[in-house]
Amino acid sequence: MKVTIVGAGNVGATCADVISYRGIASEVVLLDIKEGFAEGKAMDIMQCAPNTGFNTKVVGVTGDYSRTANSNVVVITSGVPRKPGMTREELIGINAGIVKGVAENVLKYSPDAIIVVVSNPMDTMTYLTLKATGLPKNRIIGMGGALDSSRFKYYLSKALDKPINDIQGMVIGGHGDTTMIPLTRLASYNGGPVSNFLSADVLDKVAADTMVGGATLTGLLGTSAWYAPGASVAYLVDSIVNDQKKIIACSVYLEGEYGQNDICIGVPCIIGANGWEEIIDIQLNDEEKAKFAKSADAVRNMNADLQQVL
Repeated sequence: MKVTIVGAGNVGATCADVISYRGIASEVVLLDIKEGFAEGKAMDIMQCAPNTGFNTKVVGVTGDYSRTANSNVVVITSGVPRKPGMTREELIGINAGIVKGVAENVLKYSPDAIIVVVSNPMDTMTYLTLKATGLPKNRIIGMGGALDSSRFKYYLSKALDKPINDIQGMVIGGHGDTTMIPLTRLASYNGGPVSNFLSADVLDKVAADTMVGGATLTGLLGTSAWYAPGASVAYLVDSIVNDQKKIIACSVYLEGEYGQNDICIGVPCIIGANGWEEIIDIQLNDEEKAKFAKSADAVRNMNADLQQVL
């Protein structure tokens, strides 16, 4: 299996690193427009192999899309990352043209690839990629929910003071500081609802911390985070290339599901060899439905800014 990652910055390189040492794919191609940058990242990752034991081939290229030919999955991380105080939404005008161009170029050489979109604002860039390429909807996936859900589990773990991998939780809705919806009602610790262990006030704080989780890290680091985003992409790619059928919250195109149409937004999906294969209806309550509708309205408003690009 071959995976291409366009954008060899922190997120792209971390994704390549995780895919490699976990043996998710046989070959990873890192592509960047900065001369020598992807080549250096690939070389650095490959020099880990003797000490970590992986056999994945990692190749770096500068702007040569022909080297990405016959990729099974293409990950798009290209674009400008957030700076402190900047919202994901402010990146629309900068990143839309970049993402559209990348998608068109990779499909020249990998027409059957499944595309995973990471660039922000992620829901809008996913929608742009779908509309600009005309690909079947199941082959375009936005990554955000996988990352948001991992941050939700982190904050639940801190509040519970329990191991993070004993906790289940999911975030749906838009991948934005005000649009994501941590589903505290459905979160669990070893099969029991977290509400059995945490008060409503604590759960509200967990949800609030989750929603600004990315902004918190941007404030601390001075740029967007990369370890958890890169690992989240690799987790999603793993379910695709190895046909694992995991249920992962992803931004996908809705046609009536969850009461929404003509929008890409985060919902739980079965992820396998065909991309997203099924949307799972988790039976939201009235409050959650209202939050989801509000989130969709915000994402749809951002999509309106794409007309000049499309």
